[in-house]
Amino acid sequence: MTNVLVVYKKNFESIHDESLAQLKIILQNIATSRNLRTELRARERVRRADFIGRDLVVVLGGDGTLTSISHNIDENTPVMGVNSHPVSNHQNGSVGFYMDSTLETFAEDFSAALDGTAIVNNLPRLRAIIDSTSGNRYTTDPAMNELLIANTHQYAPSKYHMRRGDKNTIQQSSGLIFSTWLGQGAWFSQSLDFKTVNEIRNQVRSGEEESHYFVLARDLNHKQRIDERWSWVDWTDEPTQILSDMHRGYVVPDGWDEVHFNRGASISVDLNAPKLRLLTFRQSMKERLLKSIGE
Repeated sequence: MTNVLVVYKKNFESIHDESLAQLKIILQNIATSRNLRTELRARERVRRADFIGRDLVVVLGGDGTLTSISHNIDENTPVMGVNSHPVSNHQNGSVGFYMDSTLETFAEDFSAALDGTAIVNNLPRLRAIIDSTSGNRYTTDPAMNELLIANTHQYAPSKYHMRRGDKNTIQQSSGLIFSTWLGQGAWFSQSLDFKTVNEIRNQVRSGEEESHYFVLARDLNHKQRIDERWSWVDWTDEPTQILSDMHRGYVVPDGWDEVHFNRGASISVDLNAPKLRLLTFRQSMKERLLKSIGE
């Protein structure tokens, strides 16, 4: 028996309820010819334990639905995204960058996922390891798109010492954004001017997409951007070490759970979190990104 978990977006928009109703009908039709055990959970009520022992996770919603629950999914469980409200159907819909399936293609895509003929994308994910001044260590949930390290009070500067490889500096910014290659369009590229985005993208060499990540110090002073460009914006495979000089700061993976730290805490960021096994059906995620940025 194939054990499938469906996680769906539930909010005030009726379009998502209508999409869920259609998905249920499609699943019922497929179940007549396949040995399936299917459970449905609203995103707001799903727990980490719900993902244990699943053969496939189906996420119905948009990219935010997937990123909000992806940290619960281990690297061995395949997951497929179904866009419940595509922007191609409505201007206020979801782009659904990670959601390669729609209700129109779901029956075919779901069968491909069950048959093992889907495209398997093993997505690198970021993590931060926090060592507190009291000696406790905490590893954040993995991040598909980005990690933010900043002062919890956004009106106050983020102060810290930073080291990467043999380079080190002291900074005062409005926070650090760490982005995966695939996640660059979510926040990272929106925080830079077009010229700088193109310059940093041109540093990416083929084959580096799974081993390197982007770093951006937001609102860094202009002199430091010129004198220590690596500390402003970078594409690197080396861990980034942070020593906090903030009374209270936090690490936020993919805009969801906050992990707080105090002055003196040390934080290490790298790309060594468990990967996410995301299924697509017409293009790989690398091809989807290159198409979206016009390459």
